[in-house]
Amino acid sequence: MQKTKFDVKLREYIDAQMPIIYIDSFDDNKIEEMVLQVTGSRQVWEWNEMDGCINRKKVENGKWTEVHEVIAPERTLYDLLKDGVRHEELNRKILIVKDIHTYLEDAKLVSLLKNACLRIEEGQLDTTFVFLSSIVKVPKELEKYMVLLQEDFLQEDGIREVIREFMEENELGTIYEKLLDEIVVAFKGLSQLEIETILALDFSARGKIDKETIRLIIEQKQQMIRKAGILEMIPVNEGLEDIGGLENLKEWLERKAVILKDMAKAQEFGVELPKGVLIAGVPGCGKSLNAKASAKLFEVPLLKLDMGRLMGKYVGESEANLRQAISLAEAISPCVLWVDELEKAFAGIGGEGGGAEVTTRLFGQFLTWMQEKKSAVFVVATANDIMKLPPELIRKGRFDEIFYVKLPAAEERRKIFEIHIRKRRPGELTEIDISKLVKKTEGYSGADIEGVVKDGIESAYVKGQSGVTTENILDAVEATHSLQEIMKEDIEKLEKEYKERRFKCASRIR
Repeated sequence: MQKTKFDVKLREYIDAQMPIIYIDSFDDNKIEEMVLQVTGSRQVWEWNEMDGCINRKKVENGKWTEVHEVIAPERTLYDLLKDGVRHEELNRKILIVKDIHTYLEDAKLVSLLKNACLRIEEGQLDTTFVFLSSIVKVPKELEKYMVLLQEDFLQEDGIREVIREFMEENELGTIYEKLLDEIVVAFKGLSQLEIETILALDFSARGKIDKETIRLIIEQKQQMIRKAGILEMIPVNEGLEDIGGLENLKEWLERKAVILKDMAKAQEFGVELPKGVLIAGVPGCGKSLNAKASAKLFEVPLLKLDMGRLMGKYVGESEANLRQAISLAEAISPCVLWVDELEKAFAGIGGEGGGAEVTTRLFGQFLTWMQEKKSAVFVVATANDIMKLPPELIRKGRFDEIFYVKLPAAEERRKIFEIHIRKRRPGELTEIDISKLVKKTEGYSGADIEGVVKDGIESAYVKGQSGVTTENILDAVEATHSLQEIMKEDIEKLEKEYKERRFKCASRIR
């Protein structure tokens, strides 16, 4: 397997005698193997709850060999640290500790670790602690002595190599290059262990690797999302055809779809992967619908990030949750990540108090990711009031484009009426006078129009009519206050702000 950035960093930190290397990974065996490969002449011990302390590397006939020698089966981690530091048993050793997060809430153990780190810093002890866990918990006392590493996801060449090795080992012959490319893209964002597990599952169940394998990969990625509980996978049924108007935005998304459907070719041509879009505007005018339609257009999963789910009760937990959410989105990629009501997600930035400080840190983390991300995670952020957003979020480089959505013009209202009537009463579309409805709904949002169509149909049914008439819907219009009526001043203020900032209008019709 090709050397990764992770391998290089691990060796550098061990050579630099970093006291604690905390590795965020599910694949303990693979990480252990990497540690053994980069340790040079230092002995490697491992401690885990079941076996106690194990010697994993020792000298035999002048050569270092990997072994599995239990040297203290009943020894607790606390005793190992206390005695190991006091009697210098841990000198010139690397100590691997699995599932460390379960022990870092013990104040006495943390104190022992800090003491050991101080001695390492002063040159009195030559020890490196390698912590393995899929959950990151960093006590304040150990922050300055610790570096966090996360296992690299395999790149396309690495994934291709894993698939080919698996097929050779199981005598599965060859696979068409185009299909192999599709399977490789589907596997992007998964670790080597996860890829090998899925291949073994599919081979065990069906005896082959083919187009159906992609379906299994998607199912496994969905499982990852559900188990994490931080992101929500949204079912996608709506497409661009379900959106009335907003032609500028729809055309822009169609351009991005061309790139995302053949990323390798686009990148080879010199095109950069799209980062995402910020859609702002009054409520009920199609912002959320566009997030769903984007995922359908790109033919990728839609993930929704609720910032409220990220907030944890422990120090650093919220930031760890955002890291996990981003990692999950990148594991599922290519995908659309929908962040709804962005202005509420980052409310309180720069304020005082614990909650505001956490939000400010989350905001900084999100900004950095948006600026630097190279993955095929297309972010669709929606906001009702862009004036409440921090200016750093809307400067160039975060999103590819910012669109504002205004109340639909007459022609757009016509399309919205047609969409909702066709969806519910297709046979009566030609019977209903849509022009009359359009004239009566000036200042209505798309959600308002959907509401009056539903109310009109319900009224016709309750009255026992055989069909829906124009009058049924007009009665519903009369009983509804338009969004412009309810939010007149706010809407005017927002539209003025969007124009002054030169944001693109999502509608072609002015």
